Amino acid sequence: MDLNEIRRILDLMREHELAEFELEREGTTLRLRKHTPAQWTGSVPPMPHVTFAAPVPSAKAPAPEATGVPVLTPANEEVDFAIVKSPIVGTFFLAPEPGAKPFVELGQTVKKDQVLCIIEAMKLMNEINAECDGELVKVYVENGQAVQYGERLFAIKPA
Repeated sequence: MDLNEIRRILDLMREHELAEFELEREGTTLRLRKHTPAQWTGSVPPMPHVTFAAPVPSAKAPAPEATGVPVLTPANEEVDFAIVKSPIVGTFFLAPEPGAKPFVELGQTVKKDQVLCIIEAMKLMNEINAECDGELVKVYVENGQAVQYGERLFAIKPA
């Protein structure tokens, strides 16, 4: 990642009024955090706080590029659950609209490509689908909660 890419990310943060941004690529994490006005009393607004984390050796595969498709990984070597992770940053919703029946419920059997939830990102509703048949055994986030890229959403016990 070069300085021009970081500058483009900073411009996008300003344009979309994001307070925080995190990107993991090839074992390196870039975390940007903007100071709020309450944190800053100077006459010139501060630049966002930039943190680089050194690459950490890991047994898991490198993160795939954001394709709009949930990423499945084993939750535990002893228990073979498929974990559905968020492919984008946004707001997690279990139902298509307020007051509507949720797409799925705990203990329910889900089919491959069945809609599990939606994630709203920049006024767009993105459907997140099951990548395998199985039983929904865990929901990691609450309705209306903000989610980050790669954050766990659901655990499915494959059929």
